[in-house]
Amino acid sequence: MTRPSAAAPSHPAYPCAVRVSAWYDLVVTAGFATPWTYTLIHAALAKLGNTLGLGTLPALDPIQVLFANLMGSVVVVWALLRIINPAPLLGLFDGVARALFTTWQAYALTHGAPRWLWLFLVAEAAFGIVQLAPWLLPRSTRAPREQEAV
Repeated sequence: MTRPSAAAPSHPAYPCAVRVSAWYDLVVTAGFATPWTYTLIHAALAKLGNTLGLGTLPALDPIQVLFANLMGSVVVVWALLRIINPAPLLGLFDGVARALFTTWQAYALTHGAPRWLWLFLVAEAAFGIVQLAPWLLPRSTRAPREQEAV
């Protein structure tokens, strides 16, 4: 997993981007990892959405809390892995995951989710683009220093 392919981004800024996105994930999702912290996050987001007129959340139920905790737990572990080892391949997989998260957030927004979800969608999309673009660019359009490394 640590051996990047010939097409892997080798620019020194790429691991930094992977690590920054991991820190974002850790900060944003740590509160989702336990039932007690999720209850606090849920209340804060509901109040924020209500105060700003951007929509509120439905009442908590055990299944919603379970899925929030599962997501929070997995994302926290995934974030810690990328903080410790911001390898290009992990950036690629994180970019793909962010494309999926962005898709499902857009789906939720089109089906009545609170409008404050746009804030998270924009962050997901931005980190996804930053991590996927270097993999998708032809070698001839990469930075000269990166071409030498490949």
